[in-house]
Amino acid sequence: MLLTILAFVFVLGVLIFVHELGHFLMARRIGVRVITFSLGFGPKIVGFRRGDTEYCISAVPLGGYVKMAGETPDDPRTGQPDEFLSKTKWERFQVLIMGPVMNILLAIVLMWVVLMQGARVPAFLDRPPVVGAVAAGSPAERGGVRPGDRIVRVAGRTVSTWEQLSMAIGTKARREVPIEVARNDQAITLSVTPDAQTKYEIGDIGVFPDVHPSIGQVIAGEAAEKGGLKAGDMVVSFNGQTINYGAQLTDAISKHPNETVVFGVQRGGVHQDIRVRPILQGKKGRVGISILDEFKTVQLGPVAAARMSLQRNYEFGGLIFQTLVGLLTRETSPRQLMGPVAIAQLSGESAALGWIALFSLMASISLNLGILNLLPIPVLDGGHIFIMALEGLARRDFSAKVKESMLLAGFAVLMLLMVTVIYNDLTRIQWIQKLMFWR
Repeated sequence: MLLTILAFVFVLGVLIFVHELGHFLMARRIGVRVITFSLGFGPKIVGFRRGDTEYCISAVPLGGYVKMAGETPDDPRTGQPDEFLSKTKWERFQVLIMGPVMNILLAIVLMWVVLMQGARVPAFLDRPPVVGAVAAGSPAERGGVRPGDRIVRVAGRTVSTWEQLSMAIGTKARREVPIEVARNDQAITLSVTPDAQTKYEIGDIGVFPDVHPSIGQVIAGEAAEKGGLKAGDMVVSFNGQTINYGAQLTDAISKHPNETVVFGVQRGGVHQDIRVRPILQGKKGRVGISILDEFKTVQLGPVAAARMSLQRNYEFGGLIFQTLVGLLTRETSPRQLMGPVAIAQLSGESAALGWIALFSLMASISLNLGILNLLPIPVLDGGHIFIMALEGLARRDFSAKVKESMLLAGFAVLMLLMVTVIYNDLTRIQWIQKLMFWR
């Protein structure tokens, strides 16, 4: 629990600081007087003053703000050139845009740092999505997908790798999706409804690449050695069922203690069926082997890592926009939205795995924060920019009453969104979920 709290405070603190720093630096650059730079909202806990600016940490850590002189029509104004509304629309635009821009830049830098460390990733992720196996009873099987099919498009969008396929399917849980496959030189369109996996309801259709785990080590005297399994054997099936990942094999073995099972293995290019009898240990079966999935280590230099960081953030940004559009068109379930509780849980889990995992999570959240703040919703940075753009088109400034109405509408939208994400977070907590009799 303590690790989760500390990780959450660190992640949120850094992201908020960087966002507000963008506003602050640009305001200072164009000569706007900054009254307050605060991390958090509400009552001030600690702070100090330097020059015209008070720097402080406030009680509610779910945001922050930079208060500028003459920022709104309701603020006391003297008409001095160091007031925000005394600046041109172009100058005010620069101040507003720099918060989201700083979050996007942070995402790029963090991903660059992660990639520079080298990444151990599944070897199939960058391969074309040619189906090696289809899970029995899965959405893909029900939809007519077959082994050997090359998945070409998902909902009209081209997918070139398994990673792109995973991203395309992941946002469409419980939504009927057209999938185009290439089969025997023919283009076939199938209809598939992805299942919702994990508490975050990630879409999955039950297709696997043509990869198989191998046996890394065989423990002397254990069931595997007695049955004839050897280190280096590639396990392609278990009791006739195709095995693609090590987790599948581990799960299958655990369910068959004190039963004779059949490992289908490839050894030296020759297929063999080997019978083994797992022993019962605790409540699960085991045979005494270590299992290795096919991984590769990506080592990149600074330039290549920077290029890949830009590419990945571009792809993830596109996925965020697809998700937002999907929410409006009802193609994406609002159940996939996460709030502060889920972010705290993910922060703790990532911190437990190490700083590389934590930085990867921070990069993802920072990119989301930057893009979401650009949405044309009043109250957000993008909303203020949108209002200024409308004023520019109308060639006049809106009245304080009109702006107040627009900001109130934006606040209502944000509150609705906040209620949705907090409800989602609570439903992912098991003991709370049990109390929700209507679910």
